[in-house]
Amino acid sequence: MKIKKQKVSPRQKMINLMYVLLMAMLALNVSSDVLNGFTLVDEGLTKSTEITSRQNEKLYDDFAASKAQNPEKAGVWYERAMEVKALSDSLYNFADRLKVRIAKKADGAEGDYRNLVNREDLEAATYVMLSPGSGEGQALFDSITSYRTSMLGMISDEALQEIIKTNLSTDVPKRDISLQKNWQEYHFESMPAIAAITLLTKIQNDVRYIEGEILHSLMKNIDVSDVRVNEIRALVIPTSKNIVRGGEFSAQIILAAVDSTQRPQIFINDELLETENGEYSLTCNRTGDYTLNGYMVVNDGAGEQSRYDFTQSYTVVDPTATVSASMMNVLYAGFSNPVSISVPGVPANRISATISKGAGSIKSDGKGGYIVVPTKIGEELSIGVTARNDAGKSQSMGEYVFRVRQLPDPTPFIEYKDKDGNTQRYRGGRGLSKQDLMRAGGIVAAIDDGLLNIGFKVLSFETVFYDNMGNAKPMISEGTNFSSRQKEMLRDLGRGKRFYISHVKAVGPDNVERLLPTSLEVIIN
Repeated sequence: MKIKKQKVSPRQKMINLMYVLLMAMLALNVSSDVLNGFTLVDEGLTKSTEITSRQNEKLYDDFAASKAQNPEKAGVWYERAMEVKALSDSLYNFADRLKVRIAKKADGAEGDYRNLVNREDLEAATYVMLSPGSGEGQALFDSITSYRTSMLGMISDEALQEIIKTNLSTDVPKRDISLQKNWQEYHFESMPAIAAITLLTKIQNDVRYIEGEILHSLMKNIDVSDVRVNEIRALVIPTSKNIVRGGEFSAQIILAAVDSTQRPQIFINDELLETENGEYSLTCNRTGDYTLNGYMVVNDGAGEQSRYDFTQSYTVVDPTATVSASMMNVLYAGFSNPVSISVPGVPANRISATISKGAGSIKSDGKGGYIVVPTKIGEELSIGVTARNDAGKSQSMGEYVFRVRQLPDPTPFIEYKDKDGNTQRYRGGRGLSKQDLMRAGGIVAAIDDGLLNIGFKVLSFETVFYDNMGNAKPMISEGTNFSSRQKEMLRDLGRGKRFYISHVKAVGPDNVERLLPTSLEVIIN
């Protein structure tokens, strides 16, 4: 498809022409001071690169020494370092070849970028880097991009990754995007030869710097595995010192700080333990206290064998569990009874519990306990406990029986806030201010005996007032609140007067509606 070119206005043509003339004037007036500045920068970068290169060679020697000392541990990191070296040398040498070509283009066949004569030459870099078909600019761009990607894949440190992205960036600065040039055009088009060579020297310096940072990061992977100690002990690490009869004693026997590439020999009762990772187990069928004795044999640095004795005590106990109702020794029908279940030496996530079929429900509360809701009053409920051992096998810890009762009747009272904002419960027997009474607005009921604190919903209640003739005036409430007629009677009560609350109907969490046998005498203070 033919591409239709956009027409350029006469004004834009004039601007473009002025820009070309300005660049030409600038090119003709590049001062010797500026060129000398590029030369000084190039020499400084070259010296810095040489120092970094020598430091990197020392690191490569360290990788080779580590590999020779311990091929299994350091071999993989040595190979990774060699890969870094090959990639770094490839990009470094490519940049060096470009510097040679630019120097020869500017000064002729004998040109030397270390002693450039025609430093102000504006065509050499453009020709070498941007010539159609033979320009190396795109190849350099691709090489830097590939090298950056490879180095980022070598490490996971975010700070170092950001350094690599910044130093090896191939983005055109945002302030110059309007020039509509790609990376290679931006850096090499109409660029003095000495400036182009200095830029390539900077790229070489960045390569050696990034190479060193990557090598330091890889070297840490070898050092992390080395533990320097001044004492060696044989240790037994048991899964648990308390074993349920029929379960297994399991332990890991290790030489503290031992190199993972050198496995010691382990002897139990003078018999060699056939294990690769030091794990040992035996079945425990009898209760009591026991001791595991043995020793380890390992080759020291001189090639001689050293012996390290170890001992570990453990206890075998009968299957047992602790089951207790968190609130009291019985369970209440229709109520969510919190129950604690534990097995000594067994974490909560390995314990499970069930109840007798048809007796209700049991479920975890998500906090290490259980909620039991019985359904049959007067019958016994059994809770069975099962624990899962380290091998994943389930073992019964026994069954525990509870009696199921109905929730006791609650006590009616008037709940109000005192002058300090604290909640108070008025149960009669003393005076109550009319202000607190009116603020309460009604009555509540709950089981509150120091052990239980279970709220009930009041459905209705009756108040009895007496007039001056001694006549009783019973009135029915509006649910849990005083009715409007009751409130009118309350407002007329003077100090020392009293009235009675009775016939309280309430329903609890077990959904059983009950008529409370108790009444409440209220004395106005």
